Amino acid sequence: MPVFYAPEAADGYAVLNEEESAHCVRVLRLGAGDRVTLADGCGGLYAASIEDPHPKHCGMAVVERLSLDPEPLQIQIAVAPTKNPDRTEWLVEKCTEIGVTDIALLLTAHSERKSVNLERLRRIAVSAMKQSQRAWLPRIHPMTPLPAFLASCGTDQKMIAHCEDTQRRGLASVYRAGRSATVLIGPEGDFSPEEIAQSLSMQFVPVTLGDLRLRTETAAVVACHSLVFLNAMAAESLRR
Repeated sequence: MPVFYAPEAADGYAVLNEEESAHCVRVLRLGAGDRVTLADGCGGLYAASIEDPHPKHCGMAVVERLSLDPEPLQIQIAVAPTKNPDRTEWLVEKCTEIGVTDIALLLTAHSERKSVNLERLRRIAVSAMKQSQRAWLPRIHPMTPLPAFLASCGTDQKMIAHCEDTQRRGLASVYRAGRSATVLIGPEGDFSPEEIAQSLSMQFVPVTLGDLRLRTETAAVVACHSLVFLNAMAAESLRR
């Protein structure tokens, strides 16, 4: 069944926003009585029946809750948006599909992009959530200067993936599965030496994502996948 985003689905009745309504009624041509799946972005998936097939505010009655997934372990990618907005959008899409819970947007010394269209990024995350049939919508945090982010970051493990020729360890050898984590990813020009020093002083551990120099958006996806994969492998080991 088609999947739509409806934050209020747990209340028993949901009205899709204009974009979701248009896709449901005009694009998919669904009508009264048709069944769909709703994702509330907070772990719930629901079966629903269309009652008011309006192209701007489609109303649906929830028939049953299909599943309620527990809140996932926090996996946060903190990244400086790329100069080309398409690449940042690709990053958000792929990290959402993989399983990121938080994307924090950083303003750094070498940032080439000072602002982003936050609502567009959130819409892309919604689309990726539905496409991958996730029940949790990742949080996309507004652009924040790096010093402020460093001071507020509260995950169990904190890492910085930079390109300086200094001692770094592989992410897989640093990360302890089952703990919330943040990985900092710099802009195209990398973090400045001062930013790296400040991060280390705030207990961020320097890590490498491999021997190759990666684009910002590629590094973010690799870091996200690595953490999700390591957690999945640890969970599988416990089940054996």
